[in-house]
Amino acid sequence: MSPAPSSARPGADAGPRHALFPGSFDPVTLGHLDVIERAARLFERLTVAIAQHPTKRDLLPLERRVDLLRAQTAHLGNVSVAVLGGLVVDGCRQLGARIIVRGIRNATDFEYEAQMARSNQAMAPHVDTVFIASDAEHVHISSTLVRQVAQLRGPLELFVPPPVAAALRETIDSGA
Repeated sequence: MSPAPSSARPGADAGPRHALFPGSFDPVTLGHLDVIERAARLFERLTVAIAQHPTKRDLLPLERRVDLLRAQTAHLGNVSVAVLGGLVVDGCRQLGARIIVRGIRNATDFEYEAQMARSNQAMAPHVDTVFIASDAEHVHISSTLVRQVAQLRGPLELFVPPPVAAALRETIDSGA
């Protein structure tokens, strides 16, 4: 008896369930960390990929973001941090990930992320996107908001872990 034909896309079940969570993480927020924790429970492996955006001016240097993310995820044995240049789907191919994780805070996020998911699907049919809805406690947090609060010397610990708040203050105080 021959095996039944599979309706799944080629390679869809190959290897461990490895997901990629891309973002600039400038800075990593409590909302990001919530999505990371939840995705780490859903997938065998999760790579948090710090994407370099060619038109974006970063507040925190890339190396500092990598260090902060590694420190904040060190307790999660199946999570690693990588730097990603270029298209996210190319990063998936390079790292062997078949799933892109995206956090969704509101309808605006959903519209944008759904469009990106369709574009990524067109470029890499073997990669799927999974949306994780933000916890209500973190739905108002964005990296843009945190950068503004940092520049105005506001209460950062409401939005980021203390080590990230310290790094932001240090960067702002140094005039970088």
